Amino acid sequence: MAERLAKRVLLIGWDAADWKVMSPLLDAGKMPALASLVDHGVMGNLATLEPPFSPMLWTSIATGHTADRHGIHHFVQPDESGTGIRPVLGTSRTTKALWNILHQEGMRSNVVGWWPSHPAEPIRGAMVSNFFQTAASPPGTVHPPEIEDTLLDLRIDLRELTGNHLVPFIPDLAEIDQETDKRPLAVARAIADAASIHAAVTYLMETTEWDLTAVYYDAIDHLGHGFMGYHPPQMEGVSDDDFRRYRHVVEAGYRFHDMMLGQLLAQVDVDTAVILLSDHGFHSDHLRPRVVPRHVPAGAALEHRPFGALVMAGPGIRRDERIYGAGLLNVAPTVLTLLGLPVGADMAGAPLVQAFEEPPAFETIPSWEAVDGEDGRHPDGARADPWSEHEAVQQLVGLGYLDPDQSDAEAAAAAVRDAAFNLARVYDSTGRVAEAIPLYESVVEAESPHRDYYALALARAYAADGRVEDARRVVEASVAEGSRFPTAVALLQSDLAAAGGDPDGALALLQDLPASSGASPEVHLRRADLLLRLGDTERAAEAYEAVLALDPDNARAYNGRAVVAIQRKDYAAAHDAALAAVARLYHFPLAHFHLGVALLRLGWADRAEDAFEVCLRQQPGFALAHRWLARIYKDYLRQPHDAKRHWEAYRRLSTATGEK
Repeated sequence: MAERLAKRVLLIGWDAADWKVMSPLLDAGKMPALASLVDHGVMGNLATLEPPFSPMLWTSIATGHTADRHGIHHFVQPDESGTGIRPVLGTSRTTKALWNILHQEGMRSNVVGWWPSHPAEPIRGAMVSNFFQTAASPPGTVHPPEIEDTLLDLRIDLRELTGNHLVPFIPDLAEIDQETDKRPLAVARAIADAASIHAAVTYLMETTEWDLTAVYYDAIDHLGHGFMGYHPPQMEGVSDDDFRRYRHVVEAGYRFHDMMLGQLLAQVDVDTAVILLSDHGFHSDHLRPRVVPRHVPAGAALEHRPFGALVMAGPGIRRDERIYGAGLLNVAPTVLTLLGLPVGADMAGAPLVQAFEEPPAFETIPSWEAVDGEDGRHPDGARADPWSEHEAVQQLVGLGYLDPDQSDAEAAAAAVRDAAFNLARVYDSTGRVAEAIPLYESVVEAESPHRDYYALALARAYAADGRVEDARRVVEASVAEGSRFPTAVALLQSDLAAAGGDPDGALALLQDLPASSGASPEVHLRRADLLLRLGDTERAAEAYEAVLALDPDNARAYNGRAVVAIQRKDYAAAHDAALAAVARLYHFPLAHFHLGVALLRLGWADRAEDAFEVCLRQQPGFALAHRWLARIYKDYLRQPHDAKRHWEAYRRLSTATGEK
């Protein structure tokens, strides 16, 4: 058995927490607990997954698996009658979570508020489900049952909050008519829910023996969806009065979480590893959508940013440093490694060894799913309380994830359809487009108010699979039917023109877009890529810089900057740009390839070898990476056997793909 690195692990989830908001607060001294954690550990971005829907993401964090493995595909699921919906339940999860693995190993866990975790599982330790803060206090919220009354008494009722609790969030509360303006009530609900979760977890940490405590807070996400539109700088269309009244809500929410973090940190010792993370970020600047579209499934997720936040501190972890390349799927393997348990070889990620002073040795087993024995999960057929389910569904409607105008039957059909679409996006985003296409086709064929949105996803998948004519057919049908996504249609038409060997025509299609599309980083990216393909390096460089002016964390634009620099033979600039790309999005094989090219041109053959090897680990069929490695092993490292191996791989792959 591998060495146990930490006595305990405290895993803290802040849904939607974002460095773009936290960094200025840290600089201003407004989040002292987080500052202390950062000073004593490592920090970095945490790449999210597609689609960025929280129940799917938090389940991936807890299991180490993508949604096609763990079974959580949506916010809701059809109820048992098939004529309505209910919130997605923990019993729909098809793989073991960390607490089930620990249960089998004789370890104890406290799990509080994780989404989804209702009904609470009978694990070794304690579990408080994500229905804990609902007013209905349904059966099955707390395990073990003997502590249920104690914990329910700790919940904060909305009626316990006074104006003094809300004033830090809304300083001008006294001037608001709360009979007509219900926004203060939404703030109060977020405060009460977070405080209830916090009361439960601090009680369990203090009164129980535990190896893992995992707690999930949703208030930052809820306050973001409700109030990020009022966050500075003032957005167009936001009245001066609304901006003045509600501009402090988001910042106050983060500072409130920092206060709670300080209490959690006060309850652990130096032998405890602390991991604070978010599942995705939240747009807080000029990239905020002005409206949340109703014609996009779960349109509220368009407010999410693809990078969450990560902080780790504890025994053996580096101090006051930044790490790169972390993603949600690295979290579960890292927790297992900290606790001295093997990592499942079937898990999609690996431990974050770069976070440690000395990279830890860790063991693997084929799969934790193959480990027999009781694991603390519910038997099949566990059922939840319908009244608490109704309250949770209404909260999702309020956040903008569900359509309030659908009948029960329509909502049930939509839940099935959207779950299939979400699963297709999982396949699509993980390079399994052939598996995604049948699911996309099924949702396009169904009657749906989102059919045009689904159709564009299908067209993109066809194009990625080389089925250009099928993609063109779908796009033409969308145009004929009056698609509500003209910019997306134009981008697809441009892609198809380029795929058909007409880059000039592709560029012309982008130039015909309305001026409002100029604020889209994606439009500038497509234009830059086409200009580069046409050999117009100068204008391509300008377009990539336009992307970075709009979105300074855009990894694809940094990769484009690297390509421009390579063409200019400015290899130092290419190195810096490619490094910036992989720092923001580590799983980016093309950027690792360009980093390797720059490194070799700078004379660093050993480091170039590493970059090309990473490229191939991420995309084994990348023929040109094999070609460059063959050159490195032949001309620089003098390893003819490896040179021959990579040259043969290059020849085989390039012959199969027609690449030269």
